[in-house]
Amino acid sequence: MARFIDLSHEIHDGLVTYPGLAAPAIRPEMTFAASHDRYDAGYEFQIDRIEMIANTGTYIDTPAHRIRNGPDLADLELAAVAGLPVVVVRVPQGVTTIEPDSLAGIDAAGMAVLFATGWDRHWETAAYGVNHPHLGVTTAAALVDANVALVGIDSLNVDGTADGTRPIHTAFLEASIPILEHLTNLAAVPDSGALLYAVPPKVRGMGSFPVRAFCVVG
Repeated sequence: MARFIDLSHEIHDGLVTYPGLAAPAIRPEMTFAASHDRYDAGYEFQIDRIEMIANTGTYIDTPAHRIRNGPDLADLELAAVAGLPVVVVRVPQGVTTIEPDSLAGIDAAGMAVLFATGWDRHWETAAYGVNHPHLGVTTAAALVDANVALVGIDSLNVDGTADGTRPIHTAFLEASIPILEHLTNLAAVPDSGALLYAVPPKVRGMGSFPVRAFCVVG
């Protein structure tokens, strides 16, 4: 029997994903009661509306997030985000900049490399956006050189956010390597042997969007 491991945070009204960015607003577009004017007796429906920025909850970045006129969500091949073999990199607590030695002994070619830092324990707290674990520049370069399929992390950002530079995003997205941020529950994923699925809607003109990321084991 296959086992499914959910790696996504719940999106709810008012959720703060990234400090300073707008939270989603969720409300009915048509309530059950209002639908009675449209449908015959005995039938009712609710249709809901969500207003949110693309970078909400657990989301994926494509090149268009960083590169003008780069490939966007509609250009993303399913093979790039579905059924990817996973390797989990366990990052010790207290590490802020993840260096290349974290990859020692790992054959990352063609893999979805997921960095398990445990930072998701701070989700929806003020601590989540402060001094979060992120990749070092040389680590990103090593992953690009290894021809990884995708990179994910369970913290605020693959880049450090103390300044306005984002070299890690640049390295991955210029190499057409999708990025998953704000993952959760990576402690439940085995170091290897799982398959990752993180498929966004096929939206033209957007570079990022929430996904229901999950792993399948067995």
